[in-house]
Amino acid sequence: MGNELKHVAIYTDGACIGNPGSGGYGIVMLYDKYRKEISGGFRLTTNNRMEIMAAIIGIRTLKQKCTVTLYSDSQYLVDAIMKGWAKQWQVNNWRRNKKQIAINFDLWEQLLELCTQHEVEFTWVRGHAGNPENERCDRLAVMAAQQKDLPADTGYEHKLTPSLPLFE
Repeated sequence: MGNELKHVAIYTDGACIGNPGSGGYGIVMLYDKYRKEISGGFRLTTNNRMEIMAAIIGIRTLKQKCTVTLYSDSQYLVDAIMKGWAKQWQVNNWRRNKKQIAINFDLWEQLLELCTQHEVEFTWVRGHAGNPENERCDRLAVMAAQQKDLPADTGYEHKLTPSLPLFE
């Protein structure tokens, strides 16, 4: 009976001042009576990258295997995981189809790996609709994007591309 996993609610949001532009992410983690807020940013990135980064940082913060409900106002993030798009892109060597490489594959790869370490369900919430935790994440993300001397989002700035097979 004592082996039940702890349930953690993670609210996430990403923001970008310009897109691309300086970006930030905000996270609110709730477990029992505990609350943790996390934020950070990058000097040049995109809104979608910050949405994914928020999920990565939130899940990576967990110190033991948990069941997680991750709330995001990014339909892109929620659908890519819950509808299996990101897993399919990974199976196809980060290609969406024969001509298009999956954007943000460096972050999807990290997120998919983290999701194997926990039981994670992604749930979409309407942004700017009065959900207090989502609103707090938005404020954290915007404040982070406004900071001075933000680090580089190397995955974005270096325009990483997946290694392609020698032949198909």
